[in-house]
Amino acid sequence: MSTLSDSGFEEDFQSPSPSNFFTIPWSVNLNNRLIADHHEVIYDESCFIIQKNNEEEFLALNCLARQPQITAEARCKLVSWLIAVYKHFKLSFESCCLAVNIMDRFLVTTSVAADCFQLLGVTSLLIATKHVEVCSPRIKQLLSLCCNAFSKEQLCNLECLILLRLNFRLAAPTLAFFLDYLISQELSWHRVGGKDDNFTDLYEVKNDDDWTATEEDQLSRVEKYKYFACKICELSLADYAFNKYQPSVIVQSAIILAKDHFRKPASFKHMSSSEMADLLCTADHNSINYSLIQQCTEDLRLLVSLNLESLQDLKAL
Repeated sequence: MSTLSDSGFEEDFQSPSPSNFFTIPWSVNLNNRLIADHHEVIYDESCFIIQKNNEEEFLALNCLARQPQITAEARCKLVSWLIAVYKHFKLSFESCCLAVNIMDRFLVTTSVAADCFQLLGVTSLLIATKHVEVCSPRIKQLLSLCCNAFSKEQLCNLECLILLRLNFRLAAPTLAFFLDYLISQELSWHRVGGKDDNFTDLYEVKNDDDWTATEEDQLSRVEKYKYFACKICELSLADYAFNKYQPSVIVQSAIILAKDHFRKPASFKHMSSSEMADLLCTADHNSINYSLIQQCTEDLRLLVSLNLESLQDLKAL
């Protein structure tokens, strides 16, 4: 049975059953699982390299340069509001990051009136969720968050205009992508199961009883500093000063600050570029500009110090 969805596309609800010959790789034997894991690593690294190479193309530098009615403060307020909206709908961080990227890239191409800026924000979020999420928020829900100041027709018209101006190029490298990739590197078997000095340094403990940290403890702590780094990335999204940095640079700097937070007090210090190289776990060290990462790290450190009130929940970590 086929029906038309809201978008006008035909949907077939009777999906074909999976093949009887399909088996999950890790259900066969250990060797096949190792092969599958190896292929997954290769795939992850390939995605990382592709997105890393695409950063310059999707970077919206000086997006407010040609916006006489939009200020950095107005952008900060809108992005902060979008962060609250994506959490309200329980969307992924990827959707939020992509929405900000879509909005900034559109600002590079088109002048926007101040009274339409919020409409641009929710429309960008709608496009991002259609690209990322399984189910996107309904237009009616988004418009209600804007106090119904805009109509559905206005939003749909702007959606078409954004897609045309961006040439339908939506697969932008985002903070969320690089954060997930770098954290997955930390969680890989050779860092959790093996002895890695950089990984162990993160968990230098305060008493002798804690030296026998279990794998679950390590996983829990990595999740905590992923959360810490994510909060820092959220702050950088709203601050126009970080518009000049590539997403991968911001994420690496955020992870450095997160690792600083979980190291013992004696190791709280400003790190040199060579020390950063030891802490980072990227696929391609040769492409890293350590001086740029160091500059971004110091800027993020200042940003965090100026927003301690919004990071109160991190004190418990």
